[in-house]
Amino acid sequence: MSTFSLQLTVDDIATTEAFYGGILELPVSRIITAPGSPDMLVVRQDGCELVFAEESAVVREHPLLEEQLATFPRGVGVALRFVVAGLEEIRDAFEEEGIEILIPLTRHRYGGMELWCYDPDGYLVILEEAVR
Repeated sequence: MSTFSLQLTVDDIATTEAFYGGILELPVSRIITAPGSPDMLVVRQDGCELVFAEESAVVREHPLLEEQLATFPRGVGVALRFVVAGLEEIRDAFEEEGIEILIPLTRHRYGGMELWCYDPDGYLVILEEAVR
């Protein structure tokens, strides 16, 4: 059971799954919360869950949120940080897919590497890899 969960809205679950599960190779799984409900994605790590739900499905279930979701851009003030393996390969995949890299792959004096980008829905993603 997770001790912390954060839910984010996205435009398209398949695109989100391709980014987080395909390119970043994070442990992404689809979940169905109830019969007839829309698919959601979840990334579970270290007692935490990051849940992705399509905005259109959230608005159908909770119409009062439509105006607020339309008012603010996604991800304002939020940064999602992930520890990954193969950061150079991820950078290469971003370049092949035309994904904008905000802060290029940087090697730090302490041995780690870091790269910043936006995901397909505009959430700031910070990727880091420990280098030995």
